[in-house]
Amino acid sequence: MPEEIINIEKIMEIIPHRYPLLLVDRIIEYKKGESIVGIKNVTINEHFFQGHFPGKPVMPGVLVIEAMAQLGGVLAAREVGGIEDGVIFFMSIEKAKFRKPVVPGDQLRLVAELLYLRRNVCKLKTKAYVDDQVVCEAILCSMLVNNKESK
Repeated sequence: MPEEIINIEKIMEIIPHRYPLLLVDRIIEYKKGESIVGIKNVTINEHFFQGHFPGKPVMPGVLVIEAMAQLGGVLAAREVGGIEDGVIFFMSIEKAKFRKPVVPGDQLRLVAELLYLRRNVCKLKTKAYVDDQVVCEAILCSMLVNNKESK
C-alpha cells in the first residue's frame, strides 16, 4: 500500500538539493522496496527558460533526467532509513531517451522503479510523463556515500 504524500519541506529534509536545482515538488506515492512517484510543476518562471530557448522555452533534457535522479534519491534515502550524514552521487545514465519537449505549464509525473539496492549502490528504471505521454526515460545508477568518505 502506498505511503503518505511527502511535501516539499519533507523532500528538503531527505535530499540536499535547493532552489534553483530542487526539481521535485511533491511525492504522491511511495511503495517500499518497489517504486516512487513524484511531481514537478514546470512554470515559465524557471531560471533555465531565460536562455533555453528565447521565444520557444523548452526544459533542458538533462534537467528532466536530474528530476528523475532526485526522485530516485528520495527513494534510495527512504529505503536505507535516511542519508543525514551522506550524499547520493550519479554513477551512470543508461538508455536515456527524450520523447517530447517539456514546456512551461507542463506537469511532470516522475516515476522510479527500484531495480536493485545493494550495499550502497542503487539502480533505477525511471520515466517522466506529461499527461499520459512518456517524455523521457532512463536507467539511472547512483551511489550513497557518507560525507566523511567523500572527501
